[in-house]
Amino acid sequence: MKQYEIELCGVTRTLPFVPISDTMAFASFVILGDTELVSACAPALAEKIGPVDAVVTAEAKGIALAYEISRLLNLKEFIVARKSTKSYMKDVVSAPVRSITTQGEQHLYLDGVDAAKIQGKRICLIDDVISTGESLRALETLVQNAGANVIRRAAVLAEGDAANRKDIVFLQKLPLFTKTAEGDYQIIE
Repeated sequence: MKQYEIELCGVTRTLPFVPISDTMAFASFVILGDTELVSACAPALAEKIGPVDAVVTAEAKGIALAYEISRLLNLKEFIVARKSTKSYMKDVVSAPVRSITTQGEQHLYLDGVDAAKIQGKRICLIDDVISTGESLRALETLVQNAGANVIRRAAVLAEGDAANRKDIVFLQKLPLFTKTAEGDYQIIE
C-alpha cells in the first residue's frame, strides 16, 4: 500500500508513510488542527481517562486534544509543556526528551506557575500517539519533577509494541510497516 487508511470514532483519515529506516516506516498521524477528529476522539478518550485533577501535554500536537479532554472532564484549564523557554517563564522545571518524530535531544519545560498548579495533583498525560514511549517518559519525568502524581497516560493511538503496554489508555493500535520489494508498505504483524 502507498498510504494507510484508519478509522477512529467514525472518522476516516489517510496517513502517509514516513520511513524510519530503509525497510521500515510509520504512518504519520497528526491530530493537531483536525477539529473533526479531535471532536470525535476526545469523548471516548475522556471516558477511559476518568477523574483527574489536571491534564498535561507536550507542545504541540497534543494541544487541541488536551483542550477538548480537559473541557469534557470539567477542568478549568490544562497544562502545556513547552519545547523552549520563554522570557515570561520563571522558576522553570525541565526534563530531556528524545522522540521517534524529532531529531536529536530536546527538552520539555514547565513555567514555575504551571508547576505550582500541578504540585501534589493527580495528572493525566495526553499525547496523540505513543510509540517508543520516550516523549511520554520525558513528560512524566517533567511532571514528577514538578511534584505531581501521574495516574493516567493516554493517547489516541498506540503504535507498534506500545499497544501491549498495560499502563496506558488509548483508542486504537497503529501498526508499523515494512517496505516490500516493490516499494510499497505492508503491516508488520
